[in-house]
Amino acid sequence: MDDHARTPWQALARGRYLRSAWPWRAAGYLAGGALTGPPLLLGLVLLAAAGIVALPLLALLGLAGLPTGAVERRRLRIVDADPAPTPHRTPAEPGVLAWARLRYREQATWRELAYAVLHGFVLWWVDLAAVAALLGLPLLLLTTPLQLALAADGEVKVLKLALVTSHPAALAVAAAGAVLLPVFLHALGALAGARAALTRALLAPRERELRARLTEVTRSRARLVAAFDAERRRIERDLHDGAQQRLVALTMTLGLARLDAPPGPLADRLATAHAEAGRVLAELRELIHGIHPQVLTDYGLTGALADIAERSAVPVTTDLSAALPRLPEPVEAAAYFGVCEALANVGRHSGAGRAAVTARHTGGALRIDVSDDGRGGADPATGSGLTGLADRVAVLDGTLTITSPPGGPTVLSLEIPCPVSSPENSAP
Repeated sequence: MDDHARTPWQALARGRYLRSAWPWRAAGYLAGGALTGPPLLLGLVLLAAAGIVALPLLALLGLAGLPTGAVERRRLRIVDADPAPTPHRTPAEPGVLAWARLRYREQATWRELAYAVLHGFVLWWVDLAAVAALLGLPLLLLTTPLQLALAADGEVKVLKLALVTSHPAALAVAAAGAVLLPVFLHALGALAGARAALTRALLAPRERELRARLTEVTRSRARLVAAFDAERRRIERDLHDGAQQRLVALTMTLGLARLDAPPGPLADRLATAHAEAGRVLAELRELIHGIHPQVLTDYGLTGALADIAERSAVPVTTDLSAALPRLPEPVEAAAYFGVCEALANVGRHSGAGRAAVTARHTGGALRIDVSDDGRGGADPATGSGLTGLADRVAVLDGTLTITSPPGGPTVLSLEIPCPVSSPENSAP
């Protein structure tokens, strides 16, 4: 098999067709069409007849191409290595009625119906004739000596045309079959390629349908991001207004009890409990800050990036002279945690003495560069957290690129396309 050819036509053009599995794949594809055609024809006729008797059933005829399309797209894999995904969209609402309404409005449904009618009444006959003539005929000629040996009367009528009574004549006919077989196999591959191209043209998604599906996936992904952020903010509020307040009250109560207790073992245990409660409160505040920092809500991305730079273990120079506008919350959160991760990696792995953060919003996109003067050689595959950061940015249709030659410097660039939020969402 020619590993590089993806269709019979490509295999024919590269001259390795007969030495590969493509002739037999082409024959199998056409033979499969000859097998699926008769039951399809019977089903179409019965469905049309039932629709004439009971008109409501006639509506089902419009959906008759759906199972045919699904089967034919799977069969296409025999002679076409490129996948043919379904052109149908997923209904926005559950239920059979929503599914049926969507299917009747899709052009792909009517293309599949046209293909089913064409296959049921025409194409399978062509497939059957092609396999019988282009494969069956030379194989029949090749077996003439065997047929003569098995014939009781010592003669064979080849193709009902020529009478063969001697072994030399039978061998001559077999030689003719051997000459015709490669020629006919080439013709079989060409026909299978044309048949597959027709199937792909009618049953595979068009470019417009692919764009619509991509838009649907993008919108669905955006809804998931928004839902995730909303749930994260809810958890933050619950922790901030619930658990944190209770821990503050507990810490104050333990502190007062510690002051009132006389010196001794009880006072020591109260002091230990008070210190532990303080550590738990500090950890909870860090957790809340990690979920969604309050500085990001209050002062926007400009103030949040300045806050990150101040808390960095490595001295950071920031270029935030052009104040960033308020951006959608998912974008600000992704950018914030991206810079946090980048500066954390600088402090842990780079050996850098200084780092720099530059942020701009131009042309409807946010771009942030984080650079350092460290040793370089940063690799996202080493588990530094950059892979997860890239995934998070990709959800927003953004990109994350890293330039880190050995010896440095390292520059991490984060770019997210985003509009400016409405004025009411701007920072006070």
